[in-house]
Amino acid sequence: MTHPDPAQPGGVATIVTTLAERARQHPDRYFVRFRESDLTYAAFEARTRSLAAGLRRHRVAGLGGPGGAGAMPSEGGPRIVPTLLPNCADAVVFWFAANRAGAVWAPLNTEFRGPGLAHAINLTGSRDLVADHSLVDAVLEVAGDLDNVERLIVRGGPVPTSGRFATLPLDALDVGDDGAPPAPQPTTAAPSLLIYTSGTTGASKACELSHRYVLGHAHLMARSASVRGDDVLFCPYPVFHWDATIGTIAPALWAGATAVVTERFSVSRFWADVRRYGVTIFDFMGATLTFIYKQEPRPDDADNPARLAWGVPMPAFKDDFEERFGLTLIEGYGSTEGGVMVWQEPGEPYPTGSCGRAIPEFRLRIVDSDDRSLPPGGIGEIVVRPTRDEDRHLMLTGYYRMPDLNREVFRGGWFHTGDLGRLDEDGNLYFEGRSKDAIRRRGENISAYEIEQVIEAHPAVLEAAAYGVPSEYTEEDVAVSVALRPGQELSAEELLDHCRGRMARYMVPLFVRFLDVLPKTPTEKVEKTTLRKWHMRALAETKG
Repeated sequence: MTHPDPAQPGGVATIVTTLAERARQHPDRYFVRFRESDLTYAAFEARTRSLAAGLRRHRVAGLGGPGGAGAMPSEGGPRIVPTLLPNCADAVVFWFAANRAGAVWAPLNTEFRGPGLAHAINLTGSRDLVADHSLVDAVLEVAGDLDNVERLIVRGGPVPTSGRFATLPLDALDVGDDGAPPAPQPTTAAPSLLIYTSGTTGASKACELSHRYVLGHAHLMARSASVRGDDVLFCPYPVFHWDATIGTIAPALWAGATAVVTERFSVSRFWADVRRYGVTIFDFMGATLTFIYKQEPRPDDADNPARLAWGVPMPAFKDDFEERFGLTLIEGYGSTEGGVMVWQEPGEPYPTGSCGRAIPEFRLRIVDSDDRSLPPGGIGEIVVRPTRDEDRHLMLTGYYRMPDLNREVFRGGWFHTGDLGRLDEDGNLYFEGRSKDAIRRRGENISAYEIEQVIEAHPAVLEAAAYGVPSEYTEEDVAVSVALRPGQELSAEELLDHCRGRMARYMVPLFVRFLDVLPKTPTEKVEKTTLRKWHMRALAETKG
């Protein structure tokens, strides 16, 4: 059974007002559980109130006083509180506290390094940055490229002395409840958080997601997975991603259930965690499900509390996995921009390869390059929109501070996903790949452009092309082909050393190929299709 989301005075529901209602209803029930701390609904709300008071008292991102907006003042944007934190209770509390204080939470990818990290921080326009002590060095390495940051708020460990930034320990923000009510949210479009998604032809973008988006998809997730108040939802993926925030914590909040988030996925600890926390629902990626499935079978595999798991892509061993572990697997299709708008109903059969059908709240079409609808079976771009205009905030409000791109992707009133798919006569969706220049690895959307930028910054490199190649664990691995400057020499290991520390670990290529020149189209674009074919041919010859 789910609960309606309570509205604050003025009629607009937020995650903060919903939290207050759940704390009243279930004060002693666990809301979020991390390995280092567990917080009941009452304890979580108390910490939220205290941290919100600290954000105001210390004027974090310009809160608590006139002027000083977190975003660039000339643009009139919202106040932004960016955090660079690992999976921990503090990260989630910051989300709710920032919203309570009248700001927007921007969780940064903790794997970002170099230009990618500087870009993500600068996009917020904030003068303050909250960072875990283990990540301060990464911030200091790009200090000269940061446009606005004046103060570092450091979680854990010694607070570093830096001539570049003022510093403040995170504990200083824990000041207790000052009695101030939540900041008013005047419209359903009021932003709650920014989630960064990979730029596929440029730098990473930040999706601006409203309270209506968060609560709306919390409801849809809870409905699709039949989440109850006694459920325990488990996510071993980062809190700066959709799966942990909107896909796990938000539906738990909506239903008054419990969310468990561990620091990372561990195949050796997975089932022990499921049993320890009494997990009933978890989400998966194709790669992680493969890792679990490839473990040696045990007689007690089905002796676990889980009843349902959701994720993408669905592996060929679905039926065997369900029987072996005694649970149901369901697949969907979605994105950070629009949430999960296609679902499989638990227990209902679907054609092999299908992601399911669009839920009633969304309309979906397959279109050609001129935005004309294709007949069943035709492969084209997937475009979506909410069924009702009043549900428009089930989509992202927009890419933050990117008006030109927003006009492009929402052209004709439909959100253009950049993904390829086809529909059958019954409306079942089949995902057919990506038209965008992106690589999908271990659940991360990786910008080929960002990888190429880092590699081409090496003095020996003339040109580089990054592309995805099939991985044995589903999704893709990162491969690069590189042309060197005349007279230069460079080994693959030297190139990878250059990449490490300048990009996220998941972006570092697994395969490196040196070529005299990169193959080009007549318009001088690199023919990545040709490079992928060469890779697959070489791999086949090696296996042969």
